[in-house]
Amino acid sequence: MRRIAKLAPGLLLALAAVGCDETLAVENVTSPDVDRVFATPASIEQTIASGFQGCHNAHAVNADVNAQLLVMAFESYSQLNNFNMGPRGSIPRSPIVNFRGTDGAHFNPYSRFSRGGRLAVNALNALDVLLTDPTKTLGTPDQNRRARAFAYFTIACNQGWLAMVYDSAGIVEPGMTSDVVPPLSPASAVMANAIEMLDSAISVAGTAAATSSGGFPLPDAWLSGTAHSSRDNFIRLARSWRARFRAGVARNAAERQAVDWTAVIADANAGIQSDFLVNSGGSTGWGISFIGSQMHVEPGWSQMSLMYYGMADQAGGCYDANIALPRPERNPECLIITADQRWPAGATRAAQQANSGTAVRPTGVTSRPYVSNRAIQDAPAEAWGHSYYDFYRFRYIRDNSSQGPWPEMMKAEIDLLAAEGYLRRNGAGDLALGAAKIDISRVGRGGLPPLSGVVTTLTQQVPGGASCVPRVPQPPAFTTNACGTIMEAMKWEKRMETAYTALGAWFFDGRGWGDLIEGTAIEYPVPYQELDALQKGYYGLGGGGLSSAPKGTYGF
Repeated sequence: MRRIAKLAPGLLLALAAVGCDETLAVENVTSPDVDRVFATPASIEQTIASGFQGCHNAHAVNADVNAQLLVMAFESYSQLNNFNMGPRGSIPRSPIVNFRGTDGAHFNPYSRFSRGGRLAVNALNALDVLLTDPTKTLGTPDQNRRARAFAYFTIACNQGWLAMVYDSAGIVEPGMTSDVVPPLSPASAVMANAIEMLDSAISVAGTAAATSSGGFPLPDAWLSGTAHSSRDNFIRLARSWRARFRAGVARNAAERQAVDWTAVIADANAGIQSDFLVNSGGSTGWGISFIGSQMHVEPGWSQMSLMYYGMADQAGGCYDANIALPRPERNPECLIITADQRWPAGATRAAQQANSGTAVRPTGVTSRPYVSNRAIQDAPAEAWGHSYYDFYRFRYIRDNSSQGPWPEMMKAEIDLLAAEGYLRRNGAGDLALGAAKIDISRVGRGGLPPLSGVVTTLTQQVPGGASCVPRVPQPPAFTTNACGTIMEAMKWEKRMETAYTALGAWFFDGRGWGDLIEGTAIEYPVPYQELDALQKGYYGLGGGGLSSAPKGTYGF
């Protein structure tokens, strides 16, 4: 490996004083030295142990890309320029450019994901070197297997998010020495590598004993809790990530349809059996930043545009009236009256305020309603961005000094990935299986009429009559709404149950479903800082140019 020693001026003078015929050997302990960093079994294991936390914090602590993806998908809305939300959420869409001197905030997660994956590779390489000496080990054979499986999982996490967000990135994999600079590869190749790393994590974990000294269950700190630390639950978690990444990397509707849905269904059905929560904030080391705190400061930071959320409204309501108007002329004073119990009940704003907000404080991820009709002053916004509503489901974290159990991955997300797979595969019995998965949250959380035994075709409207959910804009003019199909019911459940729970929760689904606002960049370009280092040219994406979303499902 390459070690570059930088000598201080005083040391250079000392060398000159020694003379040309004498050699002075000086060890530079400030120069990067992978061998020294991983010199002990404890340092190797500690690096691997903190790897997933680093992957989480790479996007959760740095709020810029997280907040931008929220407004680009209208999971959230804000006119503020903080985190570049206003420009990213504006209509018509502007391109994301990576010229030097422009907004370079998306370099932070790019750099942290890249470094996190490389660090896990270095640790895994060091483990391999350690184990070439039969007298050396992390402790026990199962402890070695546990570390190896977790390192693969960490590499996959970092590489997978790079592939989800950016159009290209460098691929890192075990055996790559620390001085190799990987060339940029397209997102599809980066994701293929992430899937391979998850394959390896699952395979290696499966060879370890279910319970053994130094092996599984994982120490609490590795996943910030015990709920998924057993060997079998870790494998379930890895399979859930594989399902998420395999489906989410698609850049458009054709690619989403072409996903290996049978593989997604298999992983989802063998995935997590409960919400994967991490203890965040305070001294835990697990950050949540914007979503756990800043978005709840006042509505200017985050409110719910009714472009998509308005599909909860009953027939003849304000969503019907607004969709018939040009976007700038829509009535921002729109009251959503819905049968969905994740929204506040009431036929007036006062009644809804009494059933939400400060009157009904959420105490955890299962609290309802998720949505609050705010009782404080509304924030100014574009007519199509303003609403009375805030997404309040995670307010319990801010109410607890921005600390609390944070949903890193919701079981509903994995159930609904399986549901989407069944609907897309549409073989014998698949529609019934998909309906059953959708009903878990549709009936259990939303209190909406079940699809099971009622909806028997992909084109049939969901039940509920004038109060059906969702009601979606209809082609070709998209100026009227009608009850959606079972696929739209799946999408509605995915939006309501995963909102704010993961990086780009709505964005990655929206681009694969073909639902994004026309002109939205479907991926970020490689940041200019990385392009400078690689001596490559700059380019922009979105805004009607390369990697732009077409006019989509709802005509937006």
